[in-house]
Amino acid sequence: MSTENEGNAVPPAPSAPPVPVDAPAAPAPQAQAGQGPYGQAPQGHGPYGQTPQGQGAAGEAGAPGTPPGPDGPGGHGGPGGFAGPAGPGVSSSAPDPSWPPPPPPAGPYGDGGSGSGPGGWGSSYQQPAPKSGRGRGGLIAGILVAALVAGGVGGGLGYTLAKDNDDNTGSTTVSASTNGGDVKRDPGTVAGVAAKALPSTVTIQAESTSGEGGTGTGFVFDKQGHIVTNNHVVADAVDGGKLTATFPDGKKYDAEVIGNAQGYDVAVIKLKNAPSDLKPLTLGDSDKVAVGDATIAIGAPFGLSDTVTTGIISAKNRPVASSDGSGSQASYMSALQTDASINPGNSGGPLLDGRGNVIGINSAIQSTGNGGFGTGQSGSIGLGFAIPINQAKYVAQELIKNGKPVYAKIGASVSLDDSSGGAQITDEGAGSSAPVEPGGPAAKAGLKPGDVITKLDDRVIDSGPTLIGEIWTHKPGDKVTLTYERDGKERTVDVTLGSRVGD
Repeated sequence: MSTENEGNAVPPAPSAPPVPVDAPAAPAPQAQAGQGPYGQAPQGHGPYGQTPQGQGAAGEAGAPGTPPGPDGPGGHGGPGGFAGPAGPGVSSSAPDPSWPPPPPPAGPYGDGGSGSGPGGWGSSYQQPAPKSGRGRGGLIAGILVAALVAGGVGGGLGYTLAKDNDDNTGSTTVSASTNGGDVKRDPGTVAGVAAKALPSTVTIQAESTSGEGGTGTGFVFDKQGHIVTNNHVVADAVDGGKLTATFPDGKKYDAEVIGNAQGYDVAVIKLKNAPSDLKPLTLGDSDKVAVGDATIAIGAPFGLSDTVTTGIISAKNRPVASSDGSGSQASYMSALQTDASINPGNSGGPLLDGRGNVIGINSAIQSTGNGGFGTGQSGSIGLGFAIPINQAKYVAQELIKNGKPVYAKIGASVSLDDSSGGAQITDEGAGSSAPVEPGGPAAKAGLKPGDVITKLDDRVIDSGPTLIGEIWTHKPGDKVTLTYERDGKERTVDVTLGSRVGD
């Protein structure tokens, strides 16, 4: 199995033409006939059309009289439109002095009455006066404008937040409602656990002397200022680099590496001028964790500090060999597998149970390949791995005490090939060493090159990395039972584990 260390404007919609409604319709004025002494000329009229923003059709010509009658009034436009042009009349050398009569008022929008055109052969038209009523068209326009303004405010807020709010030309304050009452969250809820655990987690920035580095996570181990994290989180700062730890309240402290274990992938750093009110997280018992138990992971995925995700324990004793890709020695663990979302930056953060106890240190993820998220790094596919806290606690205590890790061992070199159906003792040791250390635990138990170890106690061993991971869950001096095959026969032997100091 290949594992990988962990070591982002919508244009406004075009506004539709206003469609006025809800405006009361005024009664249409009665038509007036054109007048002459020899008869009456009928009034010209235009249709009361409904075309939005249209212009009423021209009025029909008044019938000529003797003398001719005046022009007929122009037809009224449709909703939102204009009065139509006047109908043509026939000129007269002796017009009636009472003509033209005062034009009737233009009707309101909608089914309004007729408009009036001026006398003579004119074809001009007049625009109705603006209305004071509020129809739906006006309301829609108002909503669109408000939406555009709100969109601008939202974009501004996002931009300001991205810039750490360094623009003093203006501000927008959003206040939460205070009439909903206080929300009480039970300590056993995810929110309750997170509220209690977050103040005891830190985001770690490690930087080498050449300026290279990255972001990870850690948690408070004791009141003296010790922080537990992954080795690959702080590796860049081990040899004279810069190391800082930032709490969720924004307080930042310089720190130094007290000890690091590359094989275990565990490290301890200590805060300089540590505050006196540190609250260490409670450590649980990873041996008692069951598949299906709830998990809560805290970390800084892709630099997003103080992120909380949830899941379950998907498997236990999962053999994982991981590397940070720098060519350094691989790390081995018999890991807790969880589907809680873990991403680069979660490394070193606590994996909590449903009561808020630390049951593991988030360390590695299974990946489908590089890429995604715009960072060149892979993200979570629901396969995360954590170092069991029982093992990590022992390692951390040794690092605080001695500054160096202490590893349990059997004193034999095993193949890292996973095709042998177990952990096969090699014919040659690493470098110039013997495959079975003279006088070591394996030699005392009678193990030889070629033997294939298939079990450690009740744990099935399918490869060398699996054996190493299982051995490292124990302490030096622990007694274990090894099952192995030699010449096609299965045998068992008890072994007292030895010790190795340092990487």
